[in-house]
Amino acid sequence: MLKQRIITALCLIPLVLAGIFWAPTVYFAWGIVPIFAIAAKEWGRLIDKECNVTQWSFTLTVTSLLIIINVMFPADELWFKGQIHPMFLAIISIGVMWWLISTLLVMSFPKSAKVWNTSPMLKSMFGQLTLIPCFVSLIALKSLSSSVDPYFGGALVFIVMLVVWAADTGAYFAGRSLGKHKLMPSVSPAKTLEGLAGGLLTTMLIVAGVMYVSPEQELGLLIVVTLITALASAFGDLSESMFKRVAEIKDSGKILPGHGGILDRIDSLTAAFPVFTLIYIAMWM
Repeated sequence: MLKQRIITALCLIPLVLAGIFWAPTVYFAWGIVPIFAIAAKEWGRLIDKECNVTQWSFTLTVTSLLIIINVMFPADELWFKGQIHPMFLAIISIGVMWWLISTLLVMSFPKSAKVWNTSPMLKSMFGQLTLIPCFVSLIALKSLSSSVDPYFGGALVFIVMLVVWAADTGAYFAGRSLGKHKLMPSVSPAKTLEGLAGGLLTTMLIVAGVMYVSPEQELGLLIVVTLITALASAFGDLSESMFKRVAEIKDSGKILPGHGGILDRIDSLTAAFPVFTLIYIAMWM
């Protein structure tokens, strides 16, 4: 299993980096549509793992919405005089509100499941609120200042990913070596408070790296934004775990050997990107 994970990661990392840094913004926006379409198919299993009609209808609905977004709002025309298109800002804001609600659902689980566990409509809505704002946030960051510096937006996307990866890695090792107190055993029995603390602490390495490259940044603000983004990523992971637990599914899919499905790999990112993007727009634009 570990060997498979490493091989898969080594194959994916160059593709991810190429897409983030070297793909033109418009191509990037269209290139991630199939990725989110696969994630939508996997979310369809969380809605009803036995019904292919439900899974494919959800997939087609989400994919159609992503295509409409790309057609109506070209990625190279999203920013004007430092302001993002109002529709994108609205979608990102709705996404952040969803993650606040999702956090409450996670913290009150399993009681909260009584509200939505038998409702395909609610689970479909939750899936759209999880995937579409993340898609929009990715494009918004990638397209930022693309006409002036083609690497700036990609660097922001990469930094968010580094924060999430650092939080995940730190949480894994801290949890294994120090973990004693369960974080939310009803949602994810393996996660611990020590792991969460270790993950948050590890993200300070990213802060140090950003300050080294761009020392004019305000350290206190950077620390706060990094910690909020890392916390959001943790609840993104917990949220998917909650839905998988109710659906009685271990992995969202099998497309990535050793890693499970696309949704298993981007669950933390689905929360981190909208939260970071909205903060960036509010604090730095």
